[in-house]
Amino acid sequence: MNHEIKPLSAGLYFVATPIGTARDITLRALDVLASANVIAAEDTRNTRRLMEIHGIPLGDRPVISYHDHNGARIRPRLLADMAAGKSVAYASDAGTPLVADPGFALARAAVEAGHMVTSAPGPSALLAGLTLAGLPTDRFLFAGFAPNTKIARRTFLRNLADIPATLVFFESPKRIQGFLTDCGHELGGDRTMALCRELTKKFEEVRRGTISQVLSGIQEKPVKGEIVVVIDRAAAKEVNDDMIRQALTKALQTNRLKDAASQVSTDLGVARRTVYQIGLDMAKKE
Repeated sequence: MNHEIKPLSAGLYFVATPIGTARDITLRALDVLASANVIAAEDTRNTRRLMEIHGIPLGDRPVISYHDHNGARIRPRLLADMAAGKSVAYASDAGTPLVADPGFALARAAVEAGHMVTSAPGPSALLAGLTLAGLPTDRFLFAGFAPNTKIARRTFLRNLADIPATLVFFESPKRIQGFLTDCGHELGGDRTMALCRELTKKFEEVRRGTISQVLSGIQEKPVKGEIVVVIDRAAAKEVNDDMIRQALTKALQTNRLKDAASQVSTDLGVARRTVYQIGLDMAKKE
């Protein structure tokens, strides 16, 4: 595919790259890669290969390695290029830059320096997993990779247990059994989930069920490849008037009734008007 080279304005261009199938890249992303004066990449080999597949000539343009281990050393060079009026394209290894990716510090530095920062959006394992999981997407929280150690991981999951949103994680095949074991312990083994692996690739697979069911399945048949775990939010708790009164009593120790009612309404998922009325009744009895 031939691309007409069109000059880009000076600044930083984030380029989303395929998470598997090379043809998932957008036309705009190809245009940016074809036109940028400087190309920075989390993995230069993969970026070069992607450009070769799509017939984008590199010419004498530099391809600079930028990752977690060399970012502090490389950022000044990229910022200097932008200051000199050059366009810099940053391509993540796979997916959207800044999503479990070392691009954040570069974005922040470019913004603080006053440079133009924009994005050529596209593939994302996070969004692909949400699409295939069959779980609610009206509200979700991307939690990235959980900590390595069991104690830290359980604390991490415990803090997410009551969040009223679908939870999304990235995980590796070597850690997935331990991760799901801890998910069952802290979130409850009966929560619905989906394990999505090798998305957009030849061996793409989605395993759905409760946490306990999926864990049992991978113990019998281990999984390979990159994994996205999507877990449903906690079931709504049944709230009665006694629970509301108890929460209000605590909240009223530091808040006026109006503010206490708002706080309890949010915490328990109950209409504010209901909470406020119970608060008024409590005040009358006192």
